[in-house]
Amino acid sequence: MQRTTLDLWVGIFVIVGIGALMMLSLKVGNLNINSSTQSYVLTGHFENIGGLKVRAPVKSAGVVVGRVTNIQFNTQTYDAVVTMAMDSSFSFPKDTFASILTSGLLGEQYIGLSAGGDEVMLKDGDNIMKTNSAMVLEELIGRFLFNKASE
Repeated sequence: MQRTTLDLWVGIFVIVGIGALMMLSLKVGNLNINSSTQSYVLTGHFENIGGLKVRAPVKSAGVVVGRVTNIQFNTQTYDAVVTMAMDSSFSFPKDTFASILTSGLLGEQYIGLSAGGDEVMLKDGDNIMKTNSAMVLEELIGRFLFNKASE
């Protein structure tokens, strides 16, 4: 009787542990089980996206308000077209500014939105007109060294 009870508790503990590991792996992988939230799509054109990846967060004031769903190269304008799925509970003015930012010095890249003051809001399928490309660390170091060499 005691051995059976002990085996039952060990089994429950193992199942709870596996469930916790699955939730942790989904959290680390930026996956979301609850995909029933309503969203709308925005696009932005960037000259350089750096290391931005699909499923990267879209943040405003540090709060995740959407995710990058697609990245394509436009052969007519030679820039990157980034498609974002925004949570419908958040709306942004038409003059919102989108920048590609980095978490920390070498962390993941994400899109940061800075809301403007326009009264007209962005809607499904709109394009964010004001964008700022990623800061590439190699370019910054190269500019610094070039400026120092020219002095």
